[in-house]
Amino acid sequence: MGIINQLDNAGALPALEKMMRFAAGRQKLIAHNIANFDTPDFRPVDVDPRAFQDQLAEAVEQRRGRNPGSGELVMKATREVEPLADGRLRLDPRTGSGNILFHDRNNRDLERTMQSLVENAAMFRLASDLYRNRSRLLRDAIAERVI
Repeated sequence: MGIINQLDNAGALPALEKMMRFAAGRQKLIAHNIANFDTPDFRPVDVDPRAFQDQLAEAVEQRRGRNPGSGELVMKATREVEPLADGRLRLDPRTGSGNILFHDRNNRDLERTMQSLVENAAMFRLASDLYRNRSRLLRDAIAERVI
């Protein structure tokens, strides 16, 4: 089991996994915002993807200092993203402040929300494609297949 854990924590796989977990959680937040667009007094919430990317970059740099190329990726908790012991991420969304307050006291911006939806989906797709390719390379190497 030790060698499998080492392979699972090698290279970019842990960072890609964290990116997919973040994007999946954020997708739920964005979908919740869209579902409540017409709800009076609703305030959409979100987490900052740039802050998460900075948090992830810091964890990658610290891992490189400890074990270049492998080892557990340890992320520090921030105000919006808390890594859990089982690898999941707990998102603590904050109310967005840049939207328009409408007559029904709903704070929404359809264009900005749809932009967030598309950017988040693209981030998940990129991370999952890279993860799948890296995993396939590992499986092929273990099976001693020539590509």
